[in-house]
Formats: sequence, C-alpha cells, structure tokens
Amino acid sequence: MAAKESAKTTASDKKSVMDRDIIRELATLLDETNLTEIEVERAGFRVRVARNISVAASMPGYAPAMAMPTPAAPADAPAAAPVDAAKHPGAVPSPMVGTAYLAPEPGAKPFIEVGSKVKAGDTLLIVEAMKTMNQIPAPRAGTVTQILVEDGHPVEFGEPLVIIE
Repeated sequence: MAAKESAKTTASDKKSVMDRDIIRELATLLDETNLTEIEVERAGFRVRVARNISVAASMPGYAPAMAMPTPAAPADAPAAAPVDAAKHPGAVPSPMVGTAYLAPEPGAKPFIEVGSKVKAGDTLLIVEAMKTMNQIPAPRAGTVTQILVEDGHPVEFGEPLVIIE
C-alpha cells in the first residue's frame, strides 16, 4: 500500500512541477513578446497568464525597464523633444502595448503622413496586439504635424503615436 501512495505522490509532484514550468515559460513569453495576456489549453488543462498594464506601469522597477529602449533612439535628438511630445495637447497616445504599423499592409500607402489633414475617426495607424489589428482613430480633426513611431516597431501603453494640431 505504501508503494501505491508513493507512486501517487510522485505523479502528483511531477504534474505540479510541469504546471509550474509551463507557467514560467508563458510568463517568459509574455516578457519577450510584450503581450499582456496568453492562454494555452492542452488535453483539458488550461493555463492563462496575464499582466495588468496599469499596475505594471506604476511599479517602480518595471516601467523604466520597458521605457529604456524607446528613449535610446531619440538620444541623438534634443533631449526636450520626447518630453514635449508626450505632454503636447495634440498627442494621440497608444491605447495598448503592441506593434505599430503605419499602412494597412506591407508596401501599401501609409494611412497618414506629416501634413495630412484628418477628421475625427479617421484611421491614423494600426497597433497589433495579440495578433489582432487595432485601428487607432483620430480623436479630433486637424493636421498631422509629427509621426512619433516607426513602422513595425513596438509601442507601449500611453506612448504618444502622432501629434495632431
């Protein structure tokens, strides 16, 4: 009888270790891909790992690590430019973490260019998040004076995408 209990405990322990390993792998995948949520189901076993962006953004050690690559590119430009863009009243912030695309498909004409006149609701660009293409509409009418993101590059929640004046 003791041998059976030992075998059951070992099988349970192996399943527990496997569960933890899967969760760790999914958490690592979230960090590597900048996704906010991932769910996997295998043989009736379902695991969902999610990250709350508003909580993560307020964590002292987390936000700077995510923001470090973004300021690195404009470091050659005047240091005041990134700060001004984020506080500009015409800045359109990203509503999510994802990858920004300026055109509807590769090789196509971009939705907007600097100097484009837009109406409220016009598509400015697309942010891909979790393999879903999310159109980012213009919140107001005006002229696009700056495009602050590059095609195919990652964007963070709240990061200014374009400036409309």
